[in-house]
Amino acid sequence: MFRLQGSRVLAVDMTGDAVKAKNGSMVAYDGQMAFKRLTGGGDGLRGMVTRRLTGEQMTVMEVRGQGTCWFADRASEINLVELRGDKLFVESSNVLATDGGLRTGTSFTGLRGASQGNGLFTTTVEGHGQAAIISDGPAVVLRVAPQFPLVVDPGAYIAHQGNVRQSFQSGVTFRTFLGEGGGEAFQIRFEGDGLVYVQPSERNTIAGDV
Repeated sequence: MFRLQGSRVLAVDMTGDAVKAKNGSMVAYDGQMAFKRLTGGGDGLRGMVTRRLTGEQMTVMEVRGQGTCWFADRASEINLVELRGDKLFVESSNVLATDGGLRTGTSFTGLRGASQGNGLFTTTVEGHGQAAIISDGPAVVLRVAPQFPLVVDPGAYIAHQGNVRQSFQSGVTFRTFLGEGGGEAFQIRFEGDGLVYVQPSERNTIAGDV
């Protein structure tokens, strides 16, 4: 069971089951726990580790046992997402932990990944269970409805779920008005029916400027 202690620490109560989490994110545990490091390509959570443009790898650990384990990552805000057979698309750097039974892989993002400088793939989490995602500041969950499409800055995007379609459009950002933009700015447009998670801080990348 996933539960928050404050907004920046995740407590996971385990009774012999497993959880997969970002390597190095465990801050404390009680009871009997076994830790296994996962890395490389392949199925499941291992599919989330490759950043295709930069070659950067994300290492994941599996924790299994009896007791409670606490996780945190650089005092980031933690958001719990309940999956009921649906799929969550989330930036790999924003994944803190997932239920061991959830299937995790990668999905091609195309232009958005290239424009962010974060890679061409994003992580998918699918199945029944809980996922904990992190954000720089408290995340905001925005509804996308058929009559109300949503436009998001690529640097603020964290994740989305539901029957949502993505497209890309040129536009302006606040940095453009401030004279800090280095080129044409791109935005992500979401249409359909679902949820989009955004953070109140942009990643320290080239964001939407190409």
